[in-house]
Amino acid sequence: MLQTQTFEAWITPLLIGGLILFMGFIIWDLAKKSQAGRFGTIMLFVVLGAGMMGYIFKVIITWLMESGGI
Repeated sequence: MLQTQTFEAWITPLLIGGLILFMGFIIWDLAKKSQAGRFGTIMLFVVLGAGMMGYIFKVIITWLMESGGI
């Protein structure tokens, strides 16, 4: 039981981090294939990356609240 919890505690952030990196690659590839240009690429990362940033902020805020920082 303890091994399962330890495994989940380690693998979940790693897999989510990998997913975020993969999504970043997908956005970059989409911008490149559509010839979006510099401004279009920035907009794609801002708009499509907003959901990823929301998750990252959630993790940081949760960690701060649990550690007594907030």
